[in-house]
Amino acid sequence: MTLERTIFREEHHIFRAAARKFSEERIAPFHQEWEQAGQVPREIWREAGENGFLCCTVPEEYGGPGADFLFSAIFCEEIARVGATGPAFHLHSEIVAPYILHYGTEEQKRTWLPKLVTGEVIAAVAMTEPGAGSDLQGIRTTALPDGDDYVLNGQKVFISNGQLADLVVVACKTDPEAAGKGISLVLVEGDRAGFDRGRNLEKIGYKAQDTSELFFNDVRVPKSNLLGQEGRGFYHLMEQLAQERLVIALRSASVIEAALDWTVSYTKERRAFGRSIADFQNTKFKLAEVKSQAVMIRAFVDTCLSAHLEGKLDANTAAMAKLQSTEILCQILDECLQLHGGYGYMWEYPIARAWADNRMTRIAGGSSEIMKQIISKELLAD
Repeated sequence: MTLERTIFREEHHIFRAAARKFSEERIAPFHQEWEQAGQVPREIWREAGENGFLCCTVPEEYGGPGADFLFSAIFCEEIARVGATGPAFHLHSEIVAPYILHYGTEEQKRTWLPKLVTGEVIAAVAMTEPGAGSDLQGIRTTALPDGDDYVLNGQKVFISNGQLADLVVVACKTDPEAAGKGISLVLVEGDRAGFDRGRNLEKIGYKAQDTSELFFNDVRVPKSNLLGQEGRGFYHLMEQLAQERLVIALRSASVIEAALDWTVSYTKERRAFGRSIADFQNTKFKLAEVKSQAVMIRAFVDTCLSAHLEGKLDANTAAMAKLQSTEILCQILDECLQLHGGYGYMWEYPIARAWADNRMTRIAGGSSEIMKQIISKELLAD
């Protein structure tokens, strides 16, 4: 028995059917080709936008559907279910668009949100640097005022959508002496003079995702490109992290379920010693454990999703969702790969790609160690 997900209504089920069809017909068959190319084509972004899959929660006045976050969650889940890690739609729609919606000026919203909705503009966020990952206060990229402009200098690394991005939200120091209170967010268009993209990084997994180094050499942007309040960038980022971590948990829960389906099918078909792999007691026990974990993770993540819809998902609970879903995901993928035997190590099998791709989930969006730090801080507070 699978627990019914009662948070979804009829319109959500209709949308899921469309998202599943899009994922299975327009994403999955071409993903291996995109892995070889190192990025997805811009056309698929336009197609996703035309079908209403991007920026689902952006209000109608800015060109969006004005839907609830459940529609966003559904699209994230369906893309994850087919093992598609190349199109970073969730980063564009559920991380960058909310920054602009929540902190942007009216002019910034009207300029950028309609183009994000259609996929005409692809967005990225640049936080991580060679010497600053989880410790965001340690970033060294600066945006120093010069008349009516900011002048940006610095380097970013591990930036998803780095090669394709037309618009980048850059975390930088507008006051280099003020630690976290000196961080601001600045919008940088992809064609600004002095803004250069480095190589498309070669990764263990996520091979279809263009992940890049970015360089800023005396890049001038008008002060009107400031996103939110000067010196409040660190707090703006922290305020949106609960949704980012929920998205990671949603995707992880879907990959767990997909991995279970792949492994059940494989073990039923594969034979050894005159019977199917699924007939061995060890296989039955392993699959029973995975099923139990899949149901528990899904139940907890859906509870977090319900809380987020009500504006009640706190940073601590989001950290727990991200921590447990990704740690258990990696354990399950390893177990499922083992049940595939030698074929599990072959890239043509989805379990192999999922195993390589999802090791990153324990690092991105805040490492597992950072999640534990957040959780323990509240737990041990006086």
